[in-house]
Amino acid sequence: MILTDQGLLNTAEWEAKGYRLPKFDRAAMIEKTKAAPTWLHFGAGNIFKAFQADACQRLLDAGDVTTGIIAAERREKKPEASDNLAVKVTLRSDGKVEKAVVGSIAEKVYLYGNEERLKEIFENPSLQMVSFTITEKGYSLVDGKGDYLPDVAADLAGKPEDAKSYMGRLTALLCARYLKNRQPLAMVSMDNCSHNGDKLKAAITTFAKAWGGKGFNTWLEECVSFPWSMIDKITPGPDASVAAMLEEDGLPAGTPFVNAEESEYLVIEDAFPNGHPPLEKAGIYFTDRATVDRVERMKVCTCLNPLHTALAVYGCLLGYQHIWQEMQDEDLKDLVNTIGYQEGLPVVTDPGIIRPKDFIDTVVKIRIPNPFMPDTPQRIATDTSQKLSIRFGETIKAYLASDELKIENLKLIPLVFAGWLRYLMAVDDEGNAFEPSPDPLLADVQPFVANCRLGEKPDTEALRPLLSNASIFGVNLYEAGLAEKVCSYFEELTAGTGAVRATLHKYTAAE
Repeated sequence: MILTDQGLLNTAEWEAKGYRLPKFDRAAMIEKTKAAPTWLHFGAGNIFKAFQADACQRLLDAGDVTTGIIAAERREKKPEASDNLAVKVTLRSDGKVEKAVVGSIAEKVYLYGNEERLKEIFENPSLQMVSFTITEKGYSLVDGKGDYLPDVAADLAGKPEDAKSYMGRLTALLCARYLKNRQPLAMVSMDNCSHNGDKLKAAITTFAKAWGGKGFNTWLEECVSFPWSMIDKITPGPDASVAAMLEEDGLPAGTPFVNAEESEYLVIEDAFPNGHPPLEKAGIYFTDRATVDRVERMKVCTCLNPLHTALAVYGCLLGYQHIWQEMQDEDLKDLVNTIGYQEGLPVVTDPGIIRPKDFIDTVVKIRIPNPFMPDTPQRIATDTSQKLSIRFGETIKAYLASDELKIENLKLIPLVFAGWLRYLMAVDDEGNAFEPSPDPLLADVQPFVANCRLGEKPDTEALRPLLSNASIFGVNLYEAGLAEKVCSYFEELTAGTGAVRATLHKYTAAE
């Protein structure tokens, strides 16, 4: 069982081992895609292979499309030895494993190394969409001080044909399309960040305006769209146990694969001036911008991300190494259930295409408890100071603005804030020191608890500047009427060893 086009000819053996194989004529698909590409994707990593590429494969299998995807990477890391095939392993919460060979990638090109081929693709009128999963940092043009990165600065002062930066080269490719035929195009960020299309557009237009050319800038504004999207699918790095399972099936060590959870959501603003593949037939939603925004807020502010953060903070304090293990802890399960269903759900605006109750049901009953997903509280605790304002602050603001909901009814969201203060002490519930996860504000916020010791009553007045910081919590907690509760909880959490467990149980049991 070798992962190549030749190796797949041994169909019986692959299928006997339970693999779903491409059902279409792959050679014909590759030929058609190269001649008349419709979809180019930058950032062919784990989530792309597990989600977008597999969605395209299902369309190819059903005969809904005849062309696949051209995948673009920054640079070639090593020669392609698997004919652009990949194994997708879905780890279901019921213990079942689904295996598939994903073969929808027709060609792989490189931003640095295949400039002429990329230019040909961009100039082809058949191209409908260019999508991205390059992480939020991929769209940034500046360093931590707000200054342009050196290659960006050089590009802005130069010419399109000499561009060296990532976004500079992309803008130059769009310029080539404008000069060739001025055909419309959709540039679709599918990265997991708010209003992602705006981030991509801002980067592209920065170069376009610097390079001048009224016609090009007008074409960008009128004929090129930058839709918003919301994506949600957990695809951890390839797990050693999955690699061992594939080797037991007969695949050579080193065979490329991706492991992922079963749940997936991709909601895209329907703004495609040159059309798009019928991805709605593969379960992807196309809707208006306002609905994309509501879906994102539903996920980020209530139904998933706040629950993850609560588990991350308390998981680190209680010594857990996996998120799924925490959902076997009744106190932690009660914590996320109350935050999600009782405190958060009443302020969620139903986006109409995905019911919030159904979404959160899937999160707490299937996704987070999945024992086959190797996610850790330590990983999720990364950058917590950057997450609290969105994940909890928006809910607090909604309570403050409501005539019916009372801010004093928020009991466990303040407990998460207090838990984070306790986490900043970098001492777990047994009194053992631990290394906090990376956070850009760690050096700024830890001094507020530097003098706190287990078994000693903390000076909560020293916390006032921190709890007043609306950029961290989304609101000034004193003005919101929650600071006193947070401080009271913090006193209980620091009462001694075992106080985290005792406090958590006290307030989750009360709910």
